[in-house]
Amino acid sequence: MNIRFYSDPETGLPHIYNHGVTEHEVEEVLLNPGEKRSGDRRSKVVIGQTQSGRYLRIVYVEDRRPNSVFVVTAYELSGKPLTAYRRRQRRKGRR
Repeated sequence: MNIRFYSDPETGLPHIYNHGVTEHEVEEVLLNPGEKRSGDRRSKVVIGQTQSGRYLRIVYVEDRRPNSVFVVTAYELSGKPLTAYRRRQRRKGRR
């Protein structure tokens, strides 16, 4: 999978760095998502766990090129959103 990242205009670095997320973590979650949903407009939202145990929410759009995505942002899930995600995953496993 080819992954491109939105760059912060001030630093020129991937925006995900502002949230303490690495490219490798994004790739881990995109390749093994726990949950996929549609976002606003053309965007998609993926939530999943990295191999190190962090839970991330990633917002991306599918790129025009096959098997390619453009990651807008990614950040660590915490608090109530994390609790809700874990609850959905438990319910999903009961089926």
